[in-house]
Amino acid sequence: MTETIAFQLPHRAPAPPPLLRHLQPHAHSPPRLFSPTSLLSSSHPTTTSTSRTPRLGRPHDPTRRGGGQAWNLPPSLSLPARRALQSLLSDPDRASPRDILSALPPSELAAVLSALASRGRPGVALAALHAARDLHGDRVLHLPRVLPTAVRVLARAGRLADASALLDAAPEPDASAYTSLVSALSRASRYRDAVALFRRMLASGVQPALVTYNVVLHVYSKIAVPWKDVLALVDAMKMEGIQLDRYTYNSLISCCRRGALHEEAAKVFDEMKAAGFEPDKVTFNSLLDVYGKARMHDQAIGLLKEMEQGGCPPSVVSYNSLISSYVKNGLLEEAAELKDEMEGKGIEPDVITYTTLISGLDRAGKVDAAIGTYDEMLRNGCKPNLCTFNALIKLHGVRGKFPEMMVVFDDLRSAGFVPDVVTWNTLLAVFGQNGLDTEVSGVFKEMKKSGYVPERDTYVSLISSYSRCGLFDQAMVIYKRMIEAGIHPDISTYNAVLSALARGGRWEQAEKLFAEMETLDCRPDELSYSSLLHAYANAKKLDKMKALSEDIYAEKIESHHGLVKTLVLVNSKVNNLPETEKAFLELGRRRGSLDINVLNAMVSVYGKNRMVKKVEEILSLMKGTSINLSTATYNSLMHMYSRLGDCEKCENILTEIKSSGARPDRYSYNTMIYAYGRKGQMKEASRLFSEMKSSGLVPDIVTYNIFVKSYVANSMFEEAIDLVRYMVTHGCKPNERTYNSILQEYGRHDKITDAKSFLSNLPQLHPGISKQEQQRLLELLAKHTSRGRG
Repeated sequence: MTETIAFQLPHRAPAPPPLLRHLQPHAHSPPRLFSPTSLLSSSHPTTTSTSRTPRLGRPHDPTRRGGGQAWNLPPSLSLPARRALQSLLSDPDRASPRDILSALPPSELAAVLSALASRGRPGVALAALHAARDLHGDRVLHLPRVLPTAVRVLARAGRLADASALLDAAPEPDASAYTSLVSALSRASRYRDAVALFRRMLASGVQPALVTYNVVLHVYSKIAVPWKDVLALVDAMKMEGIQLDRYTYNSLISCCRRGALHEEAAKVFDEMKAAGFEPDKVTFNSLLDVYGKARMHDQAIGLLKEMEQGGCPPSVVSYNSLISSYVKNGLLEEAAELKDEMEGKGIEPDVITYTTLISGLDRAGKVDAAIGTYDEMLRNGCKPNLCTFNALIKLHGVRGKFPEMMVVFDDLRSAGFVPDVVTWNTLLAVFGQNGLDTEVSGVFKEMKKSGYVPERDTYVSLISSYSRCGLFDQAMVIYKRMIEAGIHPDISTYNAVLSALARGGRWEQAEKLFAEMETLDCRPDELSYSSLLHAYANAKKLDKMKALSEDIYAEKIESHHGLVKTLVLVNSKVNNLPETEKAFLELGRRRGSLDINVLNAMVSVYGKNRMVKKVEEILSLMKGTSINLSTATYNSLMHMYSRLGDCEKCENILTEIKSSGARPDRYSYNTMIYAYGRKGQMKEASRLFSEMKSSGLVPDIVTYNIFVKSYVANSMFEEAIDLVRYMVTHGCKPNERTYNSILQEYGRHDKITDAKSFLSNLPQLHPGISKQEQQRLLELLAKHTSRGRG
């Protein structure tokens, strides 16, 4: 696997204004090289050095933040501590930190360090800590409050390894010191390390305080710890006589989000009120999140009204939670209405509102509407954040628009952002969806080089990406590594593995995993059932697919619009027209949203059945709902016209793909090559083969088999055999379908002698072919011969 990855991309035209550049067309852009390594090396913005000139009559006050508002120094600070603080913040050339602290009583050190660290001067605090240890040795860490303060200083300076080493070196760290590092690890998103440190704290006999438990509960909410483990932690608190506070209850509700545990969240909400704590905005917003995850929109709206009646008016955070819920369920009109409602109440949409809508419109295939929302965001003076840029990366990347994606990276950096773990995970998903497995591996390497420790979401992205590339074994290796890293599988992990099994049609393994989920504390959800349906469809297990479909229609399985959409997709995949139409009508009856995937499935199934008028009706519907045609839409149209023998129409569609800004994929070219090969126009087919390779796409076994079948169908046996030789030398192993096409045509033309000669020369043509495979091909020839005679 290569250290860097690269493929040719167009150079950009002269740069439009920042933040708007990726909305410009790039049709005439010259080639540009892309690689994850180049992303990493240029992803850190260069800090601009500025010299600040003090205003006349305004002497520089070292206790002001950047010359702005003065600090309110804690009244508890003694006079020596105040003097030391003033000196440390003034010109460092006047006196070294060691000289300043030599006049400070050691007992005052913690207060000075704390004041520096908590007021945005971690560098000065770090210098002071080094000076103190140089003056007094490590015994200074034994003084009250110094160790936890020192841990916080190191953590806020980004020195987590040093903070951990400091804790390890301390003879008897107390709860405060442990809590400081657990909290720092949590803020750095190193959740597994935070949990491991907490367990070490318990093992060493140190009693956690309320704040420790609260921090750990917050960590649990981030890593989807099973609910039984959350309750076990709460029971431990109660056994130690620690009373739960509002923060504890809010964290418990947050722990219910990932699993959509709405009943458990509602119970915590009631217990909180019974304990005498009035719910605050954090409480309500966390519960709104849970209801949203559980698709309980009516309850969420009811909670919104309860907030208003209880004197806790909904904020932009509250509305964002509901908008996110609607968007995830494809209810884009309802999401837009909520945005209008909040604006009507004087609540301005923020960057999260806009980014959520952009992502939802993108998923629905409404690319123009997504970009229009981004335009509106900029017009209203709302600046994009890193999440916005990540959403735009995905929008362009999944459509193969890598030049536009790279411009977003440039904008991300010029706006002062550095790619985060979501950026890397988005890249993994983008390259996975485009079948670029080398790029997937390259991005993962660069992600680790940049210092990110893979968490569950990254492993899930990798499992999904490798399975999309057809590398199921590699996907399972990643799953094994995740388990070995001590990360517990959650519903998203199981769903990623189920999806990988489904792509390979491994329905038996999928059923076993499904049963395992039910025995564990991990109830299968809509995505789980969806993957099971896809596994049945890919394995052509139509009876099992039918049985599960009937349970969904009968509502024996708690289903939402998503499962009915899946029924459209899987029935289209197996070309079951009546069942596809039935699911499509059911989706309309349930008022489910029509997205790009559903409409593409309808185009596909009507196209396979050569129902041109029906296809045109769906295309009209897509246009009417502002859904942009995707490469998959165009591919289905090309497939239909190739079967109708209309090569000119296929060629026009291929041109339209390019002019639309989309990127023809391997399927696009294979379909065109099939269309020309079927009509015996091998020169045109070869032209497209060359164009395909020039575009950076690598021909696969399907491409070669189309050529082989076309050659022999036109009695061009020598060309077919030459192509087999070319396949072998270029690392594409011929399969059963390759040889079957050749032997079938030999039999049809009654060229048995030539067929036998072909098989006898096969070891020279295909070195390494097994004797068993040769024997199987001889048996296959016998079958074709007997059919020809019959």
